[in-house]
Amino acid sequence: MGDDTGATRAWVLHPDIQSDRKRRNPAASLDEARALAVALPDLEVVGADVVPLPRARPGELFGKGKVAELGATFKAQEIDLVLIDGPVTPVQQRNLERSWGLKLLDRTGLILEIFADRARTREGVLQVELAALSYQRTRLVRAWTHLERQRGGLGFVGGPGETQIEADRRAIDDAITRIRRQLAKVVKTRELHRSARAKVPYPIVALVGYTNAGKSTLFNRLTGAEVMAKDMLFATLDPTMRAVTLPSGTDVILSDTVGFISELPTQLVAAFRATLEEVLAADLIVHVRDISHEDTEAQARDVAAILGGLGVTEQTPALEVWNKVDLVAADKREALQTRAARRDEVHIVSALTGEGVAPLLDAVSAALEAPKTQETIDLKFSDGRKRAWLFERGLVEKQLENEEGWAISLYWTARQKAEFSKL
Repeated sequence: MGDDTGATRAWVLHPDIQSDRKRRNPAASLDEARALAVALPDLEVVGADVVPLPRARPGELFGKGKVAELGATFKAQEIDLVLIDGPVTPVQQRNLERSWGLKLLDRTGLILEIFADRARTREGVLQVELAALSYQRTRLVRAWTHLERQRGGLGFVGGPGETQIEADRRAIDDAITRIRRQLAKVVKTRELHRSARAKVPYPIVALVGYTNAGKSTLFNRLTGAEVMAKDMLFATLDPTMRAVTLPSGTDVILSDTVGFISELPTQLVAAFRATLEEVLAADLIVHVRDISHEDTEAQARDVAAILGGLGVTEQTPALEVWNKVDLVAADKREALQTRAARRDEVHIVSALTGEGVAPLLDAVSAALEAPKTQETIDLKFSDGRKRAWLFERGLVEKQLENEEGWAISLYWTARQKAEFSKL
């Protein structure tokens, strides 16, 4: 399969279904689908098309004439794989693969492939496997009848096809159970790491944003870390965390998270919830946007929707970073600056050139400077651990020893007080 270089020759199709109420800009959608495809190694994207459709056909998605026309193009171009940017039912997939004589992947299948290729941590790998198995299982259930015919029932009760599907489903269910058990262990280990981190009195700053918005490049600039930062969708799949000292002297933990994407398949939203746990624990969310992208507003809405779905509330402090300003034409920059000036939480930067990064760091420091209050508490001599905790964090202003223990004067934030109450 493929050409002499060993690369799989692929063609990307974006079905622009006119009856779909959630239709997006077809050209921008095709660009994104193409970028998704390029993110897979050993894949050569030979061509890409938007296919206008009044509605999706249940049998082959496209009309017969279109299927034949596309088939001729694929044959002439020696295409091995067709990537369809949208959902494709098992029946449509089987029919199109037969008509064209090649392999087909829908949007969910493609994203799963990318996730499988990019996941690095043990948890990331298990989450991808779980999502892939859930996806396969739904396709087995839906594909029941045609798979039965394909395997050829011979008149036995239930037929061998049914038996085969039952066996496939059982194997998938067993694998899902096994992975869930392994995940439970991994999550426990992560909880231990997280509780160890919670003892470090550093606030967590989470970088979030649409995939390819430049989060990893910004993370690298802020931390000097060699995090993989390529102009490629889904370059980061596992949260990377680094301790950073801001110019103000404040120590923070910076977390770089997986990029969000529109219409992320349901299995993956669930599977990657754990990967985004750091966002839920964040003291400050920094939403990085590619302000040069023509669909930047729609992307920002998608990110807001996913954050809301994860349970991030408006109470969590947030800053918005309009990144890639170096790619914006000079005449449009002025209008951007005017818009940004009206909103305190917006900062214009170029993670690539470093423009605007210093003011952004000052804003991060300011956002994390929680108001402090003065308070005096009484501790018994048996509360030595609690007293040590207060001294370790430099919260004690004065202490007086008495018959039962200490009267300690503190200067602390509400967050520090809440942490202390959990001891």
